[in-house]
Amino acid sequence: MDDDFELPPGIGPHNDRELELMLAGTKPMAMFSDAVHISDYFPEADFAPHVEAGRIIRVEEIIPRPPYDMRYLLFALPGEEWRIEEALTMCRNLCAGTVVDQDRDSARMGELLGYSREDIAVFLQHSASHRRIFKTEQ
Repeated sequence: MDDDFELPPGIGPHNDRELELMLAGTKPMAMFSDAVHISDYFPEADFAPHVEAGRIIRVEEIIPRPPYDMRYLLFALPGEEWRIEEALTMCRNLCAGTVVDQDRDSARMGELLGYSREDIAVFLQHSASHRRIFKTEQ
């Protein structure tokens, strides 16, 4: 499975461009997450001046998920704050293990983050192929 790690086009086109796209008005929300104390890559400093100026809204939440709590840092454009609460509800369900339909949630999260339907479809297809590979390797 390690040999198949490269992502196809359509997956991750926003990575490391979130702030740029938000300031251009083409991305309504950005989300960063990792286990608490595992990663220090959260671009808070890049977003900070825009948050202070009111051009971007910032919300952070730590959600329990043994063995590590998860840190979620979300940014939204003004008027798009509703996306943050919906995304956090989905993250809480993920951490609690109560997700009913992973593909549906993934598609919805992609919509909240501003991905096109085409990019979401590519992501879902890629995820499904990796689940099949993982099952055959077990």
